[in-house]
Amino acid sequence: MERVVEKVAVTGAEAVANAMRQIEPDVVAAYPITPQTPIVEYFARFVADGVVRTEMIPVESEHSAMSAVVGAAAAGARAMTATSANGLALMHEIVYIAASYRLPIVMPVVNRALSGPINIHCDHSDAMAERDSGWIQFFVETNQEAYDLTILAVRLAEHEDVRLPVMVNLDGFILSHGVEPVEFYPDELVKKFVGELKPLYPLLDTEHPVTWGPLDLYDYYFEHKRQQIEAMENAKKVFPEIAKEFEETFGRKYWFVEPYKLDDAEHVMVALGSTNSTIKYVVDELREEGHKVGALKIWMFRPFPKEEIQELLNGRKSVVVLDRSVSFGAEAPLYEAVKSSLYEVAARPMLGSYVYGLGGRDIKPEHIRKAFEDAINGNLIADEQRYLGLRE
Repeated sequence: MERVVEKVAVTGAEAVANAMRQIEPDVVAAYPITPQTPIVEYFARFVADGVVRTEMIPVESEHSAMSAVVGAAAAGARAMTATSANGLALMHEIVYIAASYRLPIVMPVVNRALSGPINIHCDHSDAMAERDSGWIQFFVETNQEAYDLTILAVRLAEHEDVRLPVMVNLDGFILSHGVEPVEFYPDELVKKFVGELKPLYPLLDTEHPVTWGPLDLYDYYFEHKRQQIEAMENAKKVFPEIAKEFEETFGRKYWFVEPYKLDDAEHVMVALGSTNSTIKYVVDELREEGHKVGALKIWMFRPFPKEEIQELLNGRKSVVVLDRSVSFGAEAPLYEAVKSSLYEVAARPMLGSYVYGLGGRDIKPEHIRKAFEDAINGNLIADEQRYLGLRE
């Protein structure tokens, strides 16, 4: 099948909605919440215009949205939704149920600060609140990645060795409402890549009746959690195969992480999401000034790519980790994970933790340069959390 792409300038929301149109799930249930709303609006228009055959369920809350897609997926349907911030928090109870039932739901999450105080702008506190829920989590830098990984996520979620739900995180307003060029692949090529859903033990298979959601106390609950852990480990094993097939089909390569000018880098910055574009800009500037710096973008946050982090960061002089969220009373989530990963490497780098951008506060090149300068000057303390762009 010929790979003819259509390059258009669209928002991240429109890119994701078009991925959903091409996937054409059986069921989408959603409740609008800023800044996720345009995804649902675009997709609802596809439904209204008869472009897709999806059953669209407008519900009265995000708790109901996740409940509806759990029911649909358990029945044997390919089901999707989308949300943000407090909407994701309202889903929390059912988010865990979706993962424990091993339902391959794909959900774009337009990242936004959690209340309170009320704030509609971007940070990663909503996604981090669900990091231990049993969902696979991707974070994207660009609208192209939001489109691509929404498509790829379907294959990963539905793989028979995985069968876990996937969140595709994109930064609120920065990507969801920001316009960038995106290459859309032909509809038929996307449909062929995604393929048909092969449901396991669907409720609608009345000839082979099953029970979903029974009481599961100390007799088997522990074993079922162990199975979820195994499924998450399997996600790491099968992701490279699916990513390779994606590259062969669409010509774009994905992995657990994306190294940027790392070959000879002595000082490395690690981050999630759209901020990586600004980090790369500063890396280029510092390279022109003769500094051996680089960046490491994390695409897959859950399961966390520990081995890849160890391989790429072992022996560097310093590693600076940027977090767009905090963990009150503990270290910031990404920093904590990176620091833990590097505990046993042969040549442990100097480490620094920087929190930035909470509630949508701008992260500027001068902030990133300051963190790099601290690293270059040896001014990092592993147990100290610092802040970029904060008035103190």
